[in-house]
Amino acid sequence: MSAATQNAIHTTTAASARNLTKTFGRGEAEVHALRGIDLDLPRGRFTAIMGPSGSGKSTLMHCLAGLDQGSGGAVTVAGTDLGSLDDDALTIFRREHIGFVFQSFNLLPMLTASQNILLPLELAGRGIDDAARERARSLAEALGVSDRLAHLPAELSGGQQQRVAIARALLTQPDLLFADEPAGNLDSATAVEVLDHLRRAVRELGQTVVMVTHDQDAAKYADDVISMQDGRIV
Repeated sequence: MSAATQNAIHTTTAASARNLTKTFGRGEAEVHALRGIDLDLPRGRFTAIMGPSGSGKSTLMHCLAGLDQGSGGAVTVAGTDLGSLDDDALTIFRREHIGFVFQSFNLLPMLTASQNILLPLELAGRGIDDAARERARSLAEALGVSDRLAHLPAELSGGQQQRVAIARALLTQPDLLFADEPAGNLDSATAVEVLDHLRRAVRELGQTVVMVTHDQDAAKYADDVISMQDGRIV
């Protein structure tokens, strides 16, 4: 493949997997969680990965996000082969290129909403200047929580906590934002609001979002839907 072709792929593709496999256990206890996955995730789109429990969707997300390593094959994110990185380099890469939104929000209870949003910069040892604070405020305003920035997580509703978590994930403008069942702990009305905000992050901010879900209604917000079963894309 020529350098020009590779650059063109990197411009349009946020992440890719080639012949990706993942096996847990050995012998009779061996489980093939991923069976030769080939996948390209387009940049600037909302992709949902669907499937029943045990289908391999969460394992696929963990491998694409650099949280786990496949047993075979390759994963490329933002033009970087994740298999070429050691643990320290992979930690830095995730911090700089990948954002996460979890079902359980994962906000630090002793920090205000504003401090939680700015936390990725603290962890990276980067200074929090006026520009960073303005971006955090703008994200909070876009997500409808700008009036809650001085509040602790315990003082926020579940939907507000999840929107703060989305703002935190978007702060560093990651190449990929992974959302793991982001509406799983929310009532139906609040879930709609959160999913709509993820949709807007793609449409208005050009963000690339990959959401793992078993919920068909949630998947309707995505541009592309990938269905998995028994470790394969079906």
